[in-house]
Amino acid sequence: MSCVFYPGCSLDSTARDYYLSTQAVAGALGLELPEIPDWTCCGSTPAHQSSELLALALPAQNLLAARGKTVAVCCAACYSRLKAANHTLAHDPKARAAVAEALGADYDGSTPVKHLLEIIVRDIGLKKVAERVVRPLKGLRVAAYYGCLLVRPPEVTQFDDPENPTLMDDVLAAAGAETLDWPHKTECCGASYSITDVSIVHQLTRDVLAMARDAGANCIATACPLCQLNLDLRQREIAEKFGESFDLPVFYFTQLLGLAFGLKPAQLGLRSLVVNPEPLLAAAGMLGEQVAGQRQGCTGCGH
Repeated sequence: MSCVFYPGCSLDSTARDYYLSTQAVAGALGLELPEIPDWTCCGSTPAHQSSELLALALPAQNLLAARGKTVAVCCAACYSRLKAANHTLAHDPKARAAVAEALGADYDGSTPVKHLLEIIVRDIGLKKVAERVVRPLKGLRVAAYYGCLLVRPPEVTQFDDPENPTLMDDVLAAAGAETLDWPHKTECCGASYSITDVSIVHQLTRDVLAMARDAGANCIATACPLCQLNLDLRQREIAEKFGESFDLPVFYFTQLLGLAFGLKPAQLGLRSLVVNPEPLLAAAGMLGEQVAGQRQGCTGCGH
């Protein structure tokens, strides 16, 4: 199976561990992910806050470059922007005409866009995931955290149940993990307020971490670079501010799948995590090789 891959800015920089683990897991499942040629930024939050035309034209340029092939996306923000552009351009002739004028080419919003979770669960299938597992994720009690952008607005993303999505739960359960029923799986972590008002992020992220802990989780899985950064990087600050320590490793779901597939920790970017996952993984028998002493220190961005 093959899709064209849109990594977006985060996977090409601060979330490089997400990129590495995505490519490793895709290879293990026989999924080819050649990148969209000369892809550019999707606009993320700044574009749609400042220019409606820019917020549509930037995703449309990338979707045009896909030449009708299904676009695979990992970043929740990129997924949201590409899906929103498709929805608008398919239903708003005036917006479509404005984007065509800006790009010098017409785009009708018809290029399929799927998150990697959708591709793995619905196209590749959970049976194949389970067959590929050589080291089940036994001992891991995972709170699957979806965040805001994968599920909202549901008429645009059409990703999963907007209140209780299960795609990540299903794929991690197929890999042997215990996935938990908890109420904060789609609550906001504060997102890009991490840049403008970190106090909001501290409170919202603290609430997510506390709910995961209270549900019995010993780790969290995410599918969004910004969610991963906030939940992982901010734990020390939250401990200092609120006087409670969580010490919950925050993985990309692809990192956990890669471990279950028997891939090497170095292939999955595990040393980039701020909250050290080694004690948990060692206790669960998930480390096939020693990675102690190989972890890189935090450089201020969490990756």
